[in-house]
Amino acid sequence: MQIRQSVKSKKPLIHCITNPISINDCANMVLAVGAKPIMAEHPLEVAEITSVSESLGVNLGNITDIRMESMLISGKTALEKKIPQVIDLVGVGCSKLRLDYAKKFISECRPSVIKGNMSEIKAICGIKSSAKGIDVGTCDVVTEENFDENIEMLKVLSLQTGSVIAVTGVVDIITNGTHTYLITNGCEMLSMVTGTGCMLTALIASYISSKSILEGTVLAIALMGICGELSQYVKGTGSFRTELIDNMFSISDDMIIKKIRYELK
Repeated sequence: MQIRQSVKSKKPLIHCITNPISINDCANMVLAVGAKPIMAEHPLEVAEITSVSESLGVNLGNITDIRMESMLISGKTALEKKIPQVIDLVGVGCSKLRLDYAKKFISECRPSVIKGNMSEIKAICGIKSSAKGIDVGTCDVVTEENFDENIEMLKVLSLQTGSVIAVTGVVDIITNGTHTYLITNGCEMLSMVTGTGCMLTALIASYISSKSILEGTVLAIALMGICGELSQYVKGTGSFRTELIDNMFSISDDMIIKKIRYELK
């Protein structure tokens, strides 16, 4: 829990370039874990903003020309300044524009973490996927039958890009090509509220500011799943959204240790 406490005490500035659908929730998620969000996206200021931040998170949801330009500027600045960064591959499985852009960003900015569902990761790998909009396609879901080949694909991608690969799903998979974590925390309600994936990207950005990239990513994904579980017994999705942020703010280290379910491969 050293990373978690370090973020709370240091209050790092986290630069998030995300979409207007989730921007408010992303900022509140960063605040809930003790960091400080800044959501600048104007191309003429993002290099300056990124250069004074401790981490960068970019998100391809609801993409625009302005955000595409800004994310590339920020990503290159983060690379130059050795600032940790995460890219969320929202929709690359269903949009050639996003896919081509994501490949360019990964090549030119070399993000610390590449995050997506299995359909999005397959698309990045040049493998035919069955994405259902921004959601994972049924044929791409990880099962016992395809588990080994999918893990191998993720390890290869990690080694090729130098990035930690984070795949979200019923079982979350995080790998740096050598060590692979499987996390089974979570609940169905997380997929019923818009922006929870974006919030997770902001959370990853917050924790990789520690420079512990693999561990920070694992912590963020486990925490989102645990807080989802703690928040699910409510009247509806609106209450769930509020409870999710509340639990992220108030959860204790002891509760995390008690609730986390993971396996190291």
